[in-house]
Amino acid sequence: MQYTAMDKAELQRQKNAVTEQYDAYKAEGLALDLSRGKPSAEQLALSMPMLNLPMEKEDCIAENGFDCRNYGLPDGVPEMRRVFSEITGLPAENILIGGNSSLNLMYNTIVYSLLYGTVDSPRPWIREEKVRFLCPVPGYDRHFGICESLGIEMITVPMNADGPDMDAVEALVAADPSIKGMWNVPKYSNPTGITYSDAVVDRLAKMKTAAPDFRLFWDNAYIVHDLGNTGDSLLDIFATSKKYGTEDRVYYFTSTSKVTFPGAGVAIFAASEKNLAQIRKIINVQTIGHDKLNQLRHVKFLSDKEAVHAQMMRHAEILRRKFSIVLDTLESDLGDLGIAEWTRPVGGYFVSFDALDGCATRIYELCKNAGVTLTSVGATFPYGKDPCDKNLRLAPTFPSDTDLSKAMKVFTTAVKLASIEKLL
Repeated sequence: MQYTAMDKAELQRQKNAVTEQYDAYKAEGLALDLSRGKPSAEQLALSMPMLNLPMEKEDCIAENGFDCRNYGLPDGVPEMRRVFSEITGLPAENILIGGNSSLNLMYNTIVYSLLYGTVDSPRPWIREEKVRFLCPVPGYDRHFGICESLGIEMITVPMNADGPDMDAVEALVAADPSIKGMWNVPKYSNPTGITYSDAVVDRLAKMKTAAPDFRLFWDNAYIVHDLGNTGDSLLDIFATSKKYGTEDRVYYFTSTSKVTFPGAGVAIFAASEKNLAQIRKIINVQTIGHDKLNQLRHVKFLSDKEAVHAQMMRHAEILRRKFSIVLDTLESDLGDLGIAEWTRPVGGYFVSFDALDGCATRIYELCKNAGVTLTSVGATFPYGKDPCDKNLRLAPTFPSDTDLSKAMKVFTTAVKLASIEKLL
């Protein structure tokens, strides 16, 4: 029976029972963490063989004859660019290999735009009276952190079941030349797990923008992160934008951070020829080249698209268990109560959870007091402010299955208690 259909007396009886269960969990002295989307130790072990691959002198020579122990190759080793080309479907010549962090590449790219402008900017962005970015919400807190740290104003647009609300996006970018960019996690979005539909990608590529230097920051972090042999498909933004003559609009990023080792993987920046010509000049002042030996290790371990798929299916075998624990617990404990909604993604790293309006902060506090750490309330919105105080991001990947099961029971108990308090 749904809580909203209960009278006050029945709600009070429910509250007494739930409070008793909550107090029992609280007395256990738990210390469990659902706050960040980190691979588990079991997942990290999948890539340990890469560290034992031989790296003799001959293994340090790229296929073009370059000795990767030395300075050079700022675009990256050709075989690594080819592997990313197979994964993304982008031409290898449009791909630059960066360091280990796509987030760092995104930050740098915005700083470049602020300092120098883009190839089609009338002036550097920092000389504009105001610079704004569109932010689909709920969204990725680190994207929002970049904008906030650099003084870029954020404008929210709602996420629908097929991606951002394109009516809102099109109206905003057509009317406001200060809107210079838009954040996108187009496949298995963080935190909703939503994949943009073909229609959404097409509209993003062809829409009219008041700013001549508008950019789509295309953070395709979960491009190969399906939970099964088949997953969501995503229309190629690069090819689609080229069809409309808007190929300069796309800044594309991805990495191997959740394929091999976060913090020790390989990241890429991909863009049009005109964009790359400008970016290369800037990057070549910053560095003579990134870690090419790490690139070669990755190529030996993940030689082609098929090898990447095999690695990701090993990850998926682990992650399916964890997502099942989360989704099964939510369904069994909350499914009939009418107090929450949540996403059921088929890939990525997160589940987005919506409680009753005004309950997220209370749920967070209850979990914290019982020893379960969640992602901060409001993290999925710019400036950390969820206007409805209802969204929470669940990150099931890092804990052990046992810890995850216990953490989810604490979570659903906290949801029940906060909801009853709200209704009473």
